[in-house]
Amino acid sequence: MHRAPTDLRRTPVTSDQGTEELAARAAAGDSAALDLLLGRIRPEVLRRCGRFLVHREDAEEAAQDVLFQVARKIGTFEGRSRFHTWLYTVVANCCRQKYRALKRRRGEQSLSVTDTDTPDPRRTSVIAGTRIDLLEALERLESVSPELVAPLVYRDICQMEYREIEEQLGVPMGTVKSRLHNARRQVRGWLVDPG
Repeated sequence: MHRAPTDLRRTPVTSDQGTEELAARAAAGDSAALDLLLGRIRPEVLRRCGRFLVHREDAEEAAQDVLFQVARKIGTFEGRSRFHTWLYTVVANCCRQKYRALKRRRGEQSLSVTDTDTPDPRRTSVIAGTRIDLLEALERLESVSPELVAPLVYRDICQMEYREIEEQLGVPMGTVKSRLHNARRQVRGWLVDPG
């Protein structure tokens, strides 16, 4: 894929343009294209953030962070891969940062508050517990084998195609599949036996 020529900025932006074209135009500095792009991707970004963070408010905050990062860093999108591939990387990074912040905040709150009447929905829901456990396993995986994290996040959470992951990571398909297999094996063991 190639970057949109700069002369695209001279033609008006319309809402019927595809996401890839809007992204290319926004990367070339077209602010109207960026506005349309952000509006178009917002529902998908929120849905994808919800795969990481089950608590709706957390997912919404992460989605806002994603949209802010897209607006700030769209100039770094070079069009070598599909825009959505680039976007999923931003989503994964923002959600993991949000999770780390929540974890730190929870640690600070547990030191200052000894008893609370309101249960934390992040800890009481079975689904939330599973996702929190997965994010904790990803943190652990990153400390042991950082090269295994991206394939697992891209395939199992972002649901990217193998070809997209290969393009994004710049490694052969066999390496992607091998890393994914090893990541799943390690994480599965930690989810079953967290000790």
